[in-house]
Amino acid sequence: MTTPLISITDVRKTYGRGPNRFDALRGVSLDIHAGESLAIIGKSGSGKSTLMHLLALLDAPTSGRIELEGTDTSRLRGRALNRTRNKTFGFVFQQFFLTANTSVLDNVILPLKIAGVGRSDRKRKGLAALAQLDMQDKARNRAIDLSGGQKQRTVIARALVNNPRIIFADEPTGNLDSATGAVVEDILFALNREHGITLIVVTHDEDLAARCDRRIHIRDGVIVPEEVAA
Repeated sequence: MTTPLISITDVRKTYGRGPNRFDALRGVSLDIHAGESLAIIGKSGSGKSTLMHLLALLDAPTSGRIELEGTDTSRLRGRALNRTRNKTFGFVFQQFFLTANTSVLDNVILPLKIAGVGRSDRKRKGLAALAQLDMQDKARNRAIDLSGGQKQRTVIARALVNNPRIIFADEPTGNLDSATGAVVEDILFALNREHGITLIVVTHDEDLAARCDRRIHIRDGVIVPEEVAA
């Protein structure tokens, strides 16, 4: 059997101490394989966003082990950790997190700038990513002037610009109307299906979750079986 792309074992995450202690995750174990699509479902406060942040190496667990292709990620520090995140992951968030008065292209190439890619290569790769989303004609537009759907396409282009192996999508259609949200969903699943990008979606949306190869339910910081979650 192939080594999982991401494997977590008995991961726990605690915030605060004493009477203010909060156990966000209470012993989660999970394997995620390359090329699959996975939905993480749960109510607000269930621990699903905490789990995503740990999977994406944006935070470290209080205890437990997180492996990326068999490598213990606790050994990654400083530049090595930043480089791994930058090269391996792309992020699509509900809130967009675009710099409003900056051009669409400048928003898209930000991960390349962080990675130290030269200016001409940044522009070439940024325009190529926008072309994948049919947004190349908006490259010079300010982000603030885009529609909600165009903003989310820009965010997806930014997520793609470094050729990531994994895309994390946190409520990717939450700020969009149903028709626009359906288009964005189609784009994400096409990237998963046609390019083999592993897709990890955090969502309240059962219809979106149902499109994934697999889904897990988080409740009170633990993974619960489907029949318990229902």
